[in-house]
Amino acid sequence: MDTLLVIEDDPGIQKQLKWCFPQYEVVMAGDRKSAINALRRHDPKVVTLDLGLPPDEANASEGLNVLQEILALSPHIKIIVITGNDDKANALKAIALGAHDFYQKPIDDDILAVIIDRAFVVANLEAENNTLKQSSLEANGFIGNSPQVQQVCRMIDRIAPTEITTLILGESGTGKEVIARAIHTKGPRCNQPFIAINCASIPEHLLESELFGFEKGAFTGAHKTTAGKIECADGGTLFLDEIGDMPYPLQAKILRFLQEKVIERVGGRQEIPVDVKIICATHQNLEQMMEEKTFREDLYYRISEITIQNPPLRDRDQDILLLARYFLQQASQQNAHKITGFSDDAIRAMLQHNWPGNIRELQNKVKSAVIMSDSKLITALDLALHTTDAESEPLALNLRQVREDAEKQAITKALSLTDGNMSNTANILGITRPTLYSLMDKYMVRNE
Repeated sequence: MDTLLVIEDDPGIQKQLKWCFPQYEVVMAGDRKSAINALRRHDPKVVTLDLGLPPDEANASEGLNVLQEILALSPHIKIIVITGNDDKANALKAIALGAHDFYQKPIDDDILAVIIDRAFVVANLEAENNTLKQSSLEANGFIGNSPQVQQVCRMIDRIAPTEITTLILGESGTGKEVIARAIHTKGPRCNQPFIAINCASIPEHLLESELFGFEKGAFTGAHKTTAGKIECADGGTLFLDEIGDMPYPLQAKILRFLQEKVIERVGGRQEIPVDVKIICATHQNLEQMMEEKTFREDLYYRISEITIQNPPLRDRDQDILLLARYFLQQASQQNAHKITGFSDDAIRAMLQHNWPGNIRELQNKVKSAVIMSDSKLITALDLALHTTDAESEPLALNLRQVREDAEKQAITKALSLTDGNMSNTANILGITRPTLYSLMDKYMVRNE
């Protein structure tokens, strides 16, 4: 049941409102202190706030102060301010500060119920939307809600509108090209070409002509003038994947292009201006390569105006299962197999595995497992993964241990902040004093 917090100092109105909304769990508060304690304890989605609360220490705008304090603690909460007939100015000020809506007395139960119901609808929709965004960051081409992935997505959003040259670092199979495409798609060049070239996949003697193009007769087999990848990207984005594998002699020519934004085709003499946004990527350690004189220092600083570190899958443990289920759904549709999920041993095996091949390895494992599985659940054997005896404890026990450790740490910190005051500690934690005593006994936390 959703919780409605009513902040009202008039006992008559409190009684009126308490029985008007049986569909909600109604919590009452008569002043700022009890309101903040109730907010922490019950975490309501919607609050009604009487702007005419009695002043605290001669402060005439106590209602607005409570409004700001609530929004500071819970920015997404929906606050409906209730004012007198002659207090429209403060109501508008409350809206400007972040209140969701306002209602003027005298209170009509039916009208106020419509406003409150609408606020709950908006709050639930926003919560659902935020959950979807956290669990599947599809706008950037990612699936995952780990802090590392969210940080990458924030960087993409900042970089996309700019013309800054970006270097993406990460192991093979982590999705560096996905990041590059996301930057292109979310930027002003999204309707222009996105041209990708893998510097490691083309033989050294062909890479220059592939990048810069060539004039007719420039070499044996050059039967006609051909534009290179850089020219083809004019107006759009050029993605130089695995730039760390680019031959050393060619790096000087790429550096000149990056600085001057002009190229010369192989066998040509004419400078051709090209307007492109540059994104580079590599799994190599470029700093070490500079020390070994296999990668130009000046080129490194030119391509790394901003750097994105793409995390390996083993550092995104909470995303492994999200990705696995996504790949399972894809593979099941492609192979018309009715597989519903993963067995416990498969989940343990995936969480224990180091994933040296990263996301690409996970995708391949799931694809092959869908083909090999004879049941509705994929097992560790289907994935060709194995769990160790030392870590074969059921997952629920591990999750419970994490929760218990977090609770013990939070209680200890709260006691420290309140100098051992049990009432204040319970308020900060959003629990009752009996619950606090029970948890302290459970975790053997002493109030010293």
